[in-house]
Amino acid sequence: MKIVNIEVGGVRRVGLLDGECVVDVLAVHEAQPLLPTALLPALGSTVTVIQHWDALRPLFEQAIERSRTNPAGRIRTADARMVAPMVPSTILCSGSNYLSHNQEKANADTSGKEPEFFVKTGDCVVGSGEPIVLDRVLTSKLDGEVELAVVIGKPGRHIPVDRALDHVFGYTIVNDVTARDRQVRRRPDGSYWYELGRGKFFDTAAPLGPCIATRDDIPDPQNIMVRSWVNGDLRQISSTSQMIWTVAQLVHFFSINVTLRPGMVIITGTPSGTAWSCDEELGGKWAGTDGMVRATGYLKDGDRIVCEVEGIGRLENPVVEHAA
Repeated sequence: MKIVNIEVGGVRRVGLLDGECVVDVLAVHEAQPLLPTALLPALGSTVTVIQHWDALRPLFEQAIERSRTNPAGRIRTADARMVAPMVPSTILCSGSNYLSHNQEKANADTSGKEPEFFVKTGDCVVGSGEPIVLDRVLTSKLDGEVELAVVIGKPGRHIPVDRALDHVFGYTIVNDVTARDRQVRRRPDGSYWYELGRGKFFDTAAPLGPCIATRDDIPDPQNIMVRSWVNGDLRQISSTSQMIWTVAQLVHFFSINVTLRPGMVIITGTPSGTAWSCDEELGGKWAGTDGMVRATGYLKDGDRIVCEVEGIGRLENPVVEHAA
């Protein structure tokens, strides 16, 4: 099942993808009562849906079936006002999780040895179709990274690897937008160090969507393709089988630091093909394969970046320069 958010009258509502249509669950219920009164508040956000999923799932399946015969609540996707399918409180981020990406960049001391741990929040989130803001006061080297994102469904701390996927609700896509000239700093001796705060955390730094695919839609998260394009040029292509740390290992890793809670998101790293790989000034080394087109520069005003994860869909965002 694929969960989306739509905007109706300025209010976010939970919807479900069904082919080329979105099913507005509340509208289906209003046309013909479906949900028990006690469960109606759970439709208030995707996070509360996740918290009540065991009870809601069969009712959501009924809503989809009902919408196929009674059009109330059924909207063509092209006509729906789609927004990010959730705004997580916390996005736990794993860097340097593909060997191919490590080969194309200046690495930190921990690269390839343990996940590079940084955090984004819901303040960075925008949905598919919304602009990524290029703020020249912040950066002149804005880059994008396609990443499989893991949506937590069940709370836990110190979660064993062999039970980690039991805590996963589903998966979405996050574009880990990065200000490279804030992230990567060069010492006088020619070596590099990272500043992941300003390089990773800023407005529109986490486009997320277009939907959340529930875990049963993606039975093996280590066997799906990820790709990105800029203005139609293939920039990144890889399989999640190339991750250094699996989804289960990352869930375990982050749960050592914090209690994972429903609605938290973990992003799992990006493969080679970033614009950084073509920036020798910041230690980049091009390592593209499989028809990838080498970047000629960083993201600029008017560009369009598309991130695709197999089984989930495409997250598409224009780049718009902010006038200070």
